[in-house]
Amino acid sequence: MTDLTRDLFLGGALTLHQPKTGYRAGVDPVLLAAAVNASAGQTVLDLGCGAGAAALCLGQRIPGLTLTGLELQPDYAALARRNASENNILLEVLEGNLTQMPATLKQRQFNHVITNPPYFDRARGSRAPDTRREVALGGDTALETWIDQAAKRLAPSGYLHMIQRAERLPEVLTHVANRLGSIQLLPLIPRPGRDSQLVILRARKGGRAAFRLHDGLLMHDGAEHPGDRENYSETIGSVLRNGAGLPFPG
Repeated sequence: MTDLTRDLFLGGALTLHQPKTGYRAGVDPVLLAAAVNASAGQTVLDLGCGAGAAALCLGQRIPGLTLTGLELQPDYAALARRNASENNILLEVLEGNLTQMPATLKQRQFNHVITNPPYFDRARGSRAPDTRREVALGGDTALETWIDQAAKRLAPSGYLHMIQRAERLPEVLTHVANRLGSIQLLPLIPRPGRDSQLVILRARKGGRAAFRLHDGLLMHDGAEHPGDRENYSETIGSVLRNGAGLPFPG
């Protein structure tokens, strides 16, 4: 993969090489990483790590984590390794399919599993013309498989964090509730008065706490975009510019 851009994340604290065409990480993996309640010394697995955006944002915010990524596409796996090296963050990147994980990975468990699985159900929509983009946004692996494999890789009391489209919540909750507990949802609201399009889910292996649906978190201030300038809310802006965490309410 040679036609790349060099993009700044977390206010320039993190630099990522990404393909000009195909799947490109934006705000979503940054917010996912910000929501993870990890601490130094813990282990983290990023399923479908792409070029490493979520794992490396998390590693930048919390030094001392042991980070591992699994990526299906070899060119993205190579980019994740390069990005980790150039940002001086240790990230082990393994290549493989969720349904045929590397044997070494199947023998391990993690304190945290994070994932940004494909948003679109291809049984209900058309495929993207770019193959690499299609694997990231649609792909052929069922959402149930992503959740099942994430749960299997969690250590007892470990946490799953996932970002997903709100329209797929019924499917997500059905599968997560069969495997994990202490489920919490943080809706992301584009602007005041608009419906949530994305949610961040947190669940715990062996958790027994009641389900919690938190108040929605506003992404942008104001009902309309004010033109050619940023207008993220204070909370979101602090995550994107300063690498701040995104704690769940309460």
